[in-house]
Amino acid sequence: MVKLYIWIMAAITSLSSAIGIVYAQEPHPVKLSEIVVTATRTEKELADVPASTSLVKKEDIEKNNIQALDQALNALPGVFDRRGKGLMDTQASITLRGVPGQQRTLIMVDGITLNKAYDGTVLFGGFAPEDVEKIEVVRGPFSSLYGGYAMGGVVNIITKMPEKSEVIVKGGYGTDNTWGTYASYGDKFKDKFMVFLSYAYKSTDGYVTDYNVQSTKPPAGTNGWLPTMSNLGANRYLIGDKGNNGWYNESLNVKAGYDFTKTSKLRASFMRNQYEYKYDDPNTYLLNATGTPAYKYGAVSESTFLGGPGGTTQNIYSASYETELSSVKAKASVSLNELEKSWYVTPGTTVSTTRFGGPGTVSSSPSRAYSTDLQFTLPMFKKHILTVGGSNRYAWSDTEERTLTYWKDKDSTTNLTYQSRGKDRTFALYVQDEIILRDNLTAYLGLRQDWWKAFDGYANDVGKAGYPKGYGSTDSSSISPKGALVYTPYKETILRTSIGKAFRPPTLYELYRTWTSTTGTTYAGNPDLKPEKSISWDIGIEQKLWHGFRFKGAYFESYIDDLIYSRTITPTFQDKINVGKAEVKGFEIEGTQKFDAGVTLFANYTYNNAKVRDNDVKPQTEGKRLTFVPREMFNIGFDMERGAFKAHCVGRYVGKRYSDDENRDRTDGVYLSYDPYFVTDAKVSYAVTKFATVSLAVDNIFDRDYFSSYQAPGRKWYVEMTLKF
Repeated sequence: MVKLYIWIMAAITSLSSAIGIVYAQEPHPVKLSEIVVTATRTEKELADVPASTSLVKKEDIEKNNIQALDQALNALPGVFDRRGKGLMDTQASITLRGVPGQQRTLIMVDGITLNKAYDGTVLFGGFAPEDVEKIEVVRGPFSSLYGGYAMGGVVNIITKMPEKSEVIVKGGYGTDNTWGTYASYGDKFKDKFMVFLSYAYKSTDGYVTDYNVQSTKPPAGTNGWLPTMSNLGANRYLIGDKGNNGWYNESLNVKAGYDFTKTSKLRASFMRNQYEYKYDDPNTYLLNATGTPAYKYGAVSESTFLGGPGGTTQNIYSASYETELSSVKAKASVSLNELEKSWYVTPGTTVSTTRFGGPGTVSSSPSRAYSTDLQFTLPMFKKHILTVGGSNRYAWSDTEERTLTYWKDKDSTTNLTYQSRGKDRTFALYVQDEIILRDNLTAYLGLRQDWWKAFDGYANDVGKAGYPKGYGSTDSSSISPKGALVYTPYKETILRTSIGKAFRPPTLYELYRTWTSTTGTTYAGNPDLKPEKSISWDIGIEQKLWHGFRFKGAYFESYIDDLIYSRTITPTFQDKINVGKAEVKGFEIEGTQKFDAGVTLFANYTYNNAKVRDNDVKPQTEGKRLTFVPREMFNIGFDMERGAFKAHCVGRYVGKRYSDDENRDRTDGVYLSYDPYFVTDAKVSYAVTKFATVSLAVDNIFDRDYFSSYQAPGRKWYVEMTLKF
């Protein structure tokens, strides 16, 4: 497979070379330098940053059919977008360079951490892609600047701030009765005061994503069921589904800014995102001897057909001020990331729970994270640019589970059955020195010290022996150094290399979430967990080979110690422990050919050899691939712009993933499997007038049928009209 993809890349390169000669004599416009801030915490030209960095601009988002914000990154090298069922997926995540788990990749919006205090995941649902100015993706360890979560890298979503008056109105409709609307207004008054307002709404009836698969064969005389298999290859029986998985989300964004001078700026913002999902009436495939639909047999009850609703409401508040005093740049920021609501309903498992009602459980996990940051940047001794700063983050989370008298009504709560809560805080100091060794050689040396503490841990599995439990505090400190070199030996050649250390403290979920399932199995947190640590290095090249063609390539390695792992002590008791060692070795290559005729070809390939090195508590996992990490990813496509017409097409391949730590789930094409897949998406748009554009997007053009645990989306279309004034 690797040889095939490299051969395809070589063929595209050769074709691009031949076509490029035809257009080599045509004039082409001069482009302004692209500025990024995430890699160094200071403004740098993209070509000068000391890390493998991708920039997704608002124009890139507009030419794709982006229904959820994380999809804007799914064709980038080294980036894995885990989204299994389209718009409705609540477990979507972005991970970089084979480092598994969203809690090991930092996601920010305007510099504010989005990773939840509860479990380190990110809620992408509800963010409006239209609000985004650009997204900066920086690969590699960045704890030296950003602390925890940044083991695989950093994704910084930067939203719009207007420089002139602009009004945008959008409306769209597509498959599964999907509706989308968006409206925004932005303006700048007297070159001083800026304001931006937006509102977005999207809803869909969805499709069948979750199936009822049983291990017990329906009795003789029952028809309609289908034989299938589990992802481990055992015989199973498909007897129905949970109905269409519907969804809606909406967002409100308010931003304001005031420029006192060209170097003194005040910014403030409020974002509110929320979504809810649901399941329509379930479908049974079972027919009894008289042809009547059946929802139960033997020990299989009607409750197995049911899927409960859920939703979240997230509020993000922020304010920042930056100024320049003499040659010193200073910036201060404060933020609050509040998960006001985060809930889901689980229908009961007894015969009294049916599609018409009965008892259930509602779980809620609200949280808050307060952050402050102060940073100074100053030149020193002509060849040094020093960045120093400090940050503080305080967070809490509180999980409750309550019984419901009527599972269809999340407000019909009665008794508290479970509660866990905890707090943590991190204080940090960091410094980075940018050293200009020569005109074409720059070194970056960074160091950050984090002091982390978790406290006020509590768990109460109501009615169970030994509860409630209170936990003492635990703390740790970590030093995260990093060094990097950027060398430009020739005008069109850029060489980069870096090495750094990163860490990730355990989440409140891993520390304190202890609970016992209805089957009697206890899943215990561990308040004595230590932070995970990693050492990573990479080396890369960026090269312009001929007119319009640019090649990028990088090789990387990461070594993770004290990996937090779930340990089975007895068949009815599991806990978490620092035990494992893991490693990731891989490379990423990409090529882009731009033609003066308005056509761009692009392709990229990523290889991740991510595996467990040591695991004393479960040696049979050693040498196995890390869960949810594809070994290979490949993207190929083109952009075309001719006057008022634009077209974009991309084919995306994602290799096999495993959810089982022993990699035993090898059966593909069944519910709960993680199949390799190749899908092709396209979007065309036409500017009808100066102010109005219409577009048609088709995802999964060839209707590829596959599973990413859930049933993945089939062919979907979406038409849209955009008005800009």
